[in-house]
Amino acid sequence: MTSTDQLAAWIAEEATISERLDAGPGPGVAQREQIAGKTGLEIMGAMLRAEIPYAPIAKTLSFQLIEVGAGRAVFQGRPLAEHLNPLGTVHGGWFATMLDSALGCAVHTMLPAGHAYTTAELGVNLVKALTPKVQRVRAEGKVLHCGRQLATAEARLVGADGTLYAHATTTCLVFEMPNR
Repeated sequence: MTSTDQLAAWIAEEATISERLDAGPGPGVAQREQIAGKTGLEIMGAMLRAEIPYAPIAKTLSFQLIEVGAGRAVFQGRPLAEHLNPLGTVHGGWFATMLDSALGCAVHTMLPAGHAYTTAELGVNLVKALTPKVQRVRAEGKVLHCGRQLATAEARLVGADGTLYAHATTTCLVFEMPNR
């Protein structure tokens, strides 16, 4: 598949998922009863199926969840002029937020019901500048280890042509959700 074909496929997949997400509850925070008894993978799947809200920051920063599986999460983003730094390239915080989302959600897919996580450490390496001329990028996160208290994951931010723009690692703290 050529990079042009790959980009077209990415945009079509994004449109299908966006339509579904827009028909659902939209951005917001899931209520406790919506996620009670569900594993992390079940929660992420429910989010992708638009059964529960998705994170508001995804709307703010023009990216969305595209795919989840056990130990894996993929987000697709659209670099826009709003994301530029004063030098005219996409701000490093945008890279970091997309990568942190893919990393954290990949970890989330591995958690049993009643457990959550938080990012304890995030390391991001930007290897190529990004501008809105690149129409879409994907942050692909995968879990390396998920234990009872710590999880580690890695992610890559790539273009439809396979260009690597950044890569990242995380350590997440895993904990039991308090009953309220």
